[in-house]
Amino acid sequence: MTVDTAGPGAALARMAAIQTVIASVSGTAARATGTSATTGSAFDSAYGAALQGTGDVAGGDLFAGNAGTDVGSRAVTAARRYLGGPHVWGGTDPATGLDCSGLVQRAYADVGVRLPRVAADQARAGTAVPDLAHARPGDLLAFNSPVTHIAIYVGDGKMIAAPKRGDVVKVQDVYTTPTAIRRLGPTVDTGAATSAGAASGAPAALQQLFAAATSRYDLPAGLLAAVAKAESGFDTRAVSSAGAQGLMQLMPATARGLGVDPLDPAQAVDGAARMLSRDLGRFGSLDLAVAAYNAGAGAVQRYGGVPPYAETQQYVRRVLGYLGVS
Repeated sequence: MTVDTAGPGAALARMAAIQTVIASVSGTAARATGTSATTGSAFDSAYGAALQGTGDVAGGDLFAGNAGTDVGSRAVTAARRYLGGPHVWGGTDPATGLDCSGLVQRAYADVGVRLPRVAADQARAGTAVPDLAHARPGDLLAFNSPVTHIAIYVGDGKMIAAPKRGDVVKVQDVYTTPTAIRRLGPTVDTGAATSAGAASGAPAALQQLFAAATSRYDLPAGLLAAVAKAESGFDTRAVSSAGAQGLMQLMPATARGLGVDPLDPAQAVDGAARMLSRDLGRFGSLDLAVAAYNAGAGAVQRYGGVPPYAETQQYVRRVLGYLGVS
């Protein structure tokens, strides 16, 4: 199939080509599965292969492995069905065109997730992902401050976006560092943080504290439980030889600066969550935020990374290991 990519009729021709692909792929998928459905892995495989004939990206390779059952992967599958449609400012209807936030809203609506209409509000949905290295397919990538553009991550440093007027919905490189990365689906609520706390072996009462603070400060699920496990083994009365106190092992001066009692678990967790949230925002990296918790933000800034202290390097590996992050 050849698509005219120049001239005023290019966008309409491209949409017609994509619609033709969808129609033909539906039949291919149905024959492969013995059903009339146009969703699922059979559709995804045929759709990716057929897109190569439209002059688009190599869909079969790009989307390999993204037809999973989690919400993010299903949102990617939904979003790719709008590839080639024209960008229309304020557009929310695929039949006439979509803008960046219209694409995000529509793709997630297709998988049962309701999102706000504009990019700035969408960039506050779900839970924070610390950096692109930890992003998964389906995560929202927000750009600029204040946020003026948003896209859906597909993996391998690429995203689906409706970039600008005169362009079309397409796959492109993540061309700059996002100002926010947000994850929707099973990990957006306190239930995910509670599950992560339970997996760490934290007592039930502490799981509730971790979950509430995780939601309050937009932290990655399981981070607070991992830090508490590394710091004190969930001992709320622990006191180290250096004088660090309580569940989160806050030094007295640090606790005073945060306005918390380090031996009060609720206050200690809140204070630790504020520190981790601050340093995630400052350094933009989970390993550096964890290093700052152990060695101080000043040391991370001074060395431009995880400080070359054996204790801190082991601590970072231990906390990330509890989170299942290499």
